[in-house]
Amino acid sequence: MSPRYWTRWLVEHGAPRWALRLQARQDNPFAKLITTSDALDDPYPQIEEIRRRGRLVHNPYTWATADYELTRVILRDNRFGAFGPDGVDMPAWLRDRLKRAQTPPNPVEPPSMLMIDPPDHTRIRKSVSAAFTPRAVGRLRDRVESVTAELLDALPPNGSADLIADFAQQVPIAIITEMLGFPHASRDEFLSWGDAASPLLDIGISWRSWRNAYTAMGVMDSYLNEHLAELRRAPGEDILSSLVTAGELNERELKATASLLMGAGFETTVNLIGNGIVQLLSHPDQLAMLRADPDLWPQAVDEILRFDPPVTMTARIALCDAEVGDFRLAAGTVLVMSLAGANRDPKKFEKPNRFDITRADAREHLTFSSGIHTCLGASLARMEGAYALRALFDNFPDLTLAGTPERRRLYTLHGYAHMPARLGRRATATV
Repeated sequence: MSPRYWTRWLVEHGAPRWALRLQARQDNPFAKLITTSDALDDPYPQIEEIRRRGRLVHNPYTWATADYELTRVILRDNRFGAFGPDGVDMPAWLRDRLKRAQTPPNPVEPPSMLMIDPPDHTRIRKSVSAAFTPRAVGRLRDRVESVTAELLDALPPNGSADLIADFAQQVPIAIITEMLGFPHASRDEFLSWGDAASPLLDIGISWRSWRNAYTAMGVMDSYLNEHLAELRRAPGEDILSSLVTAGELNERELKATASLLMGAGFETTVNLIGNGIVQLLSHPDQLAMLRADPDLWPQAVDEILRFDPPVTMTARIALCDAEVGDFRLAAGTVLVMSLAGANRDPKKFEKPNRFDITRADAREHLTFSSGIHTCLGASLARMEGAYALRALFDNFPDLTLAGTPERRRLYTLHGYAHMPARLGRRATATV
């Protein structure tokens, strides 16, 4: 990569990386949350320290909160916008230099829906929202069931498996690639590209991680060029074919939307399934309740999403001078919200550090964000997670972990990289 790309990394990640590491050594809880290895395994001590210091805590470059009500208000307030590079105040010469180092379309830069505001956000989201309505998701249930059954049948009875690579990854990647019209043979490529690109959601990643991510995005960009050209010649019934034939999005918008849907349609669900396996095996009383009353599975999924969320933080930028709570914030102020912290706010959830699948208000978690940027695929993720987890535990009632699962080395996307397990006997009657 040319020097201008190194400059881009330096501005977007390098300088924040060094500043945050310095602040971590000075015992700043937000800096420790996103720079220390201990927080990868258990972020909650640092989250609770942020909460102890106040509802909104000042840090270098940002303000941080773990407060449920503040987080919900900010996410739903149009005075706060998506935190993309275009919203950051910087000298004109530097902004021009960064724009000349244009990266391939990806989920963490405009025109990705994750990083833009109305009217462009409204226009692009409207183009894809029909594929994620409750009725559309309901039509996918049979396919989720068949994919799950195929994967479980392929697992060896009385054997061992990596429940991430062999199961949790495979359910959502199969569904989202089919929804986007990608061939079965491309799944392994997408898993590889997603693994390389996922650190981009973190703050202050290393030059090597940044370079690997954008190298992978470059390869995916070339793939999408060919795939979109093929869809123009012979469109199918998938989401991308609909977007191509409608002609409402330009080429960069199409590719940014495709990469976002791939990432969002995969990352949340694989982490939900993996985190759910661990929580249910760690709380056998809760698993016993589910076996006694399978109708509790949808509620259990929301408690997993609240208690051990697959996405732990998000950010917004003040688009104008604004008051929120008792705080006055200047235009350009960056706010980082701990979704994991909001989900365990004792002012909102009773005994928030207790995993309880019967919790009546579990569905009020903020894991899927709130407001105009609420996750489009929330209903699909819930459905996939509930069915996959139930089927796994029904098929393998003696399932146990074979050692300590390995966490992904990411702060924003909170899940497992590997989960070795002993499957035990296979049940004769399954869902």
